[in-house]
Parts: sequence; structure tokens; C-alpha cells
Amino acid sequence: MAHQNTIDRLGKIRSKQPWLVLSAAEKFSVASSTNPAISHFYSFEMSRSKQETIAIPDGCVDIIFDCDASRPTAEVFGTPMEAIDIHLVEDHRYFGVRFASGIIPDCLRVSAQELIEHHFSLQDVIPHADQLFETVVSQSNFSDQVASFQQFFEGKSARQLAPLTQAVVQRIFALQGNVRIDELAELTGYTTRTIQRQFRADMGMTPKQFGRIVRCQSAVYQINHSDQVVFSDMAFDLGFSDQPHFLREFKKLVHATPMTYQNRVKQQTYLERIQHF
Repeated sequence: MAHQNTIDRLGKIRSKQPWLVLSAAEKFSVASSTNPAISHFYSFEMSRSKQETIAIPDGCVDIIFDCDASRPTAEVFGTPMEAIDIHLVEDHRYFGVRFASGIIPDCLRVSAQELIEHHFSLQDVIPHADQLFETVVSQSNFSDQVASFQQFFEGKSARQLAPLTQAVVQRIFALQGNVRIDELAELTGYTTRTIQRQFRADMGMTPKQFGRIVRCQSAVYQINHSDQVVFSDMAFDLGFSDQPHFLREFKKLVHATPMTYQNRVKQQTYLERIQHF
């Protein structure tokens, strides 16, 4: 089944930020983490392209360090709900930490609702992060930055989700986001109102909004990793009522039509830009 390719062994979506990869001047470095709360680490130098740097919905919390020698910064980003410009600076080197989809680190002093579509200074929302900031931005080696963050995060954990929310999240992942709230009620035995209330408290959004993100990421993953994509089949597999609905939704969330996006990814050899460590 197609959706199995988009989900890792822990049942979490493999989140993609394709425009970030394509914004890199050269290679986009990626490293895995031993902590299941962290999806991966990444590093790149921003190109001199005048194009916008677009972030798409992924359900993830990111910490992005701008390692510019003269004025370094670090910000915590919650997931966008539609494609947005995140204003990165050309020639600056960035180091990022992406937490797994649906995971909020417990050390953040901000609610799930406040994170959605917002970003905050690292030091404002993570206590005692000054030393981490100074260490990471002063290091030029990607592997050293990864080690520094993993050391900082050692002993820390993700916020605990209610069992009801956990069950709903796993169902949404398993069905690529193609699930209705009444089906979730039948699955869990809880009322739709209870599901909505608990899910929003834990995740900062509704199950429908989270499902929308997962469908978006599933479509992006399939385009990135497939030589041949039939968009009408993809629309059907992801549960859209018709292909025009899928095309409109994709453009709103990814900032391009599926065909335009596919051409951009293939033209710029997306997978070849990613360097694994």
C-alpha cells in the first residue's frame, strides 16, 4: 500500500519541507537522531536566489538556528496550516532540529495552540537555553551541532498525549489523513465533541486539520519518491472527492500545483541535494 512508504517504523509521518531543501545553495545535510521524539537534524547554506523560502504544513515543531557570525539567532517554529514564507537570509548558514510530527517537546514553555502558525525566540520559550544557543551557533561542523543538541535534550521528553489523542493520531497516520470524525468516534467509543476537545488541547488543532496536514505530506512524499505519478489516482487514494479538489488543496498547502511541484523537484534533482550523515 502506498501509505506505508510515507510512515516510519514508529508510525510517524516522514515530514518534508521540500522548498527548504531546494533553497540550499548546494547540499542539504541531514542526520538522524537516536531520540524518537526528534525526526532529524539538518543544515544548509541559504542560496542567493530571490525566490521565497516556503514552509508547508507538516505537523512538526522546528528549532532553526541562524549561525551568522555577526548576528546569530534561534527560533522555535510551530507548523503552518498553509504554505507560508519564512524569510531566511541569503548566504547565512542554518542548523535545524525537526521534531517528529505530532510531537511537542516538554521543555517548551508555550501551549500547543500558541505554537500553531507562530514562531518564538528560543530563549523565550526554552528555559536555560543560552548555553545551547552559544554552543550551536559558534560551531561550524554539522556533526558537532547535532551532538551538542542531543546532549542538551538528553533526559528531556515529549509532552504526553492523552490515550484518546494517541489513538486518533495513529489512525490518521495509518489512513494518510483520509478519515472522518464520525469514523474516529466509532473507533474510539467517544463522542465527536470529546474527541475534538481533547485533540485540540493536546495538538493545538482539530483532527480534521491534522488529517489535512498528513494528506499533504503523503502527496509530497509520493511525488518526491516516485518516477511516475498519476494525479487522478493519487487524488482517489488520498480520499479526495475529485481531482480538481485535490489540485486546489495541494496548491494552497504546497504553494504550487502538483505538476509544477513535480517539475521543480525533478528539474533540481531533489533527492541528490540531500546529503545523509
